[in-house]
Amino acid sequence: MFGLVREPIDIRKTAEDIRKPEDGAIVVFEGVVRNHSNDKPVRFLEYEAYEPMALKKIEEIGLRAKNEFDIRDISIVHRLGHMQIGECSAVIVVASAHRGAAFDACRFAIDTIKKIVPIWKKEFYEDGEVWIEGAH
Repeated sequence: MFGLVREPIDIRKTAEDIRKPEDGAIVVFEGVVRNHSNDKPVRFLEYEAYEPMALKKIEEIGLRAKNEFDIRDISIVHRLGHMQIGECSAVIVVASAHRGAAFDACRFAIDTIKKIVPIWKKEFYEDGEVWIEGAH
């Protein structure tokens, strides 16, 4: 499953939806909104995207992960809109027979999302806000 959502991500359901009896590893990456950035306290975040292209790129990353790593399945969900500190902004779940491939595919997916998917993050501080370039 690949998706862009505006509501909170159900991490447990995302993992359970791809789990199969033959899997020896389920690796979950959860991106979380943190309370600081660049030595400044962050109040909240907003994510925006060019949605048709972002979803297409997320799907491409998932297919590349399945082709390049020895995994059975991968799910990637990214949240858009307003998010508070501590909320999940993205989840990647990888299922495979072995943990090494699952960890490698998960790392590949999040690193590639940050490089090529048109999703932009805006951080809000007490004294203003700023778009964060290439680090969503």
